[in-house]
Amino acid sequence: MKAFQIMGAVILIAVAQTAQAQLPGTRRIDLQRHDLSIPGREVIQSRVEIDAGVTSAKHRHPGEEIVYVIEGVLEYQLEGMPPVTLKAGEVLFIPAGTVHAARNVGSGSGAELATYIVEKGKPLAEIVP
Repeated sequence: MKAFQIMGAVILIAVAQTAQAQLPGTRRIDLQRHDLSIPGREVIQSRVEIDAGVTSAKHRHPGEEIVYVIEGVLEYQLEGMPPVTLKAGEVLFIPAGTVHAARNVGSGSGAELATYIVEKGKPLAEIVP
């Protein structure tokens, strides 16, 4: 019985983390995930979509994020830096653990290809109040 309670708690935590990562107006579609030759690290590629006028929650990742804007105009706010506005075809490097948020400042859909090089086994994103 205790094993079922523990498994239930683990499932609830996983669902809560997924719900936090997918806030209204944002979607993350994981495309691929692979172990790296560096022990304890993995690469994850995702398409991140942000509806017009929507700002993602402030968050950080347990590793680096490389952003390639696919569509629209997105503004990125990295902690301690001035905002950076990117349009389709432009890129951004976000260092490990850096608190950041993205906002769709265009009039239509916005999307990025996010490549994460992160510590394996940790949640991909941690929401920061």
